[in-house]
Amino acid sequence: MTTAAIRSLRDEIARRADIGKPLRLWLRDDDAIEPTAALDRLLALTAKHTVPVLLAVIPALTGEALARRLAGEGHASVAVHGWAHQNHASSGEKNQELGIHRPREQVLTELGAGLKILSTLHAGRFVPMLVPPWNRIAPAVVAGLPDLGFAALSVFGPEKPAPLKVLNTHVDIIDWRGTRGGRPVAEVIANLIGVSQSHAGPIGVLTHHLVHDSAAWDSMAMLFETTAEQAGCAWHSAGDLLAQE
Repeated sequence: MTTAAIRSLRDEIARRADIGKPLRLWLRDDDAIEPTAALDRLLALTAKHTVPVLLAVIPALTGEALARRLAGEGHASVAVHGWAHQNHASSGEKNQELGIHRPREQVLTELGAGLKILSTLHAGRFVPMLVPPWNRIAPAVVAGLPDLGFAALSVFGPEKPAPLKVLNTHVDIIDWRGTRGGRPVAEVIANLIGVSQSHAGPIGVLTHHLVHDSAAWDSMAMLFETTAEQAGCAWHSAGDLLAQE
């Protein structure tokens, strides 16, 4: 099954090369806070395959330790992952930090503080992008992002019009509604192929290093190995893609 899936992905990459529209892939990993063994593994795996990675960092929970760990990791960049990754939704609602459950100005003030903290801690690798916790954000909050200094927004799913650039993720390697571990490689690849055939822009792959099991790490490694050195496919940094869009 896995071998057939890999063959199918290579066929899709070849198709994209033939039509002159190579796959543009990018990697976003959420919930970084501090140095951990899982972060070390993520950085080593992405460096091995020359895959740029954008770390969505939680401003209220991070500090100098993460900045020191990322020093010298030229393939890693940093974006703002909300403020404290704290749910403010009512019971029965989907989790949301950046909704309408609090005054809009309070939410924007926190996001502005987060941008300032991370741009200072990670000068040189910081991307002025907001990644909302749980990939949810109220339109009223989105409207205030440009005035804070944000240049881009990234959630999950098809891009929607916004007053700033949108660079979304489309393929999640975690089975959140089932095992909460890594999805089977064949399923991840089928998902990616489906998006490739229906989506014209860059395709974002979403990971969460802190909760990865062996299946998740295996999916990442297999995906990187299958897409390496292919004429119809390339991994890009979020910063480069935003400059192109």
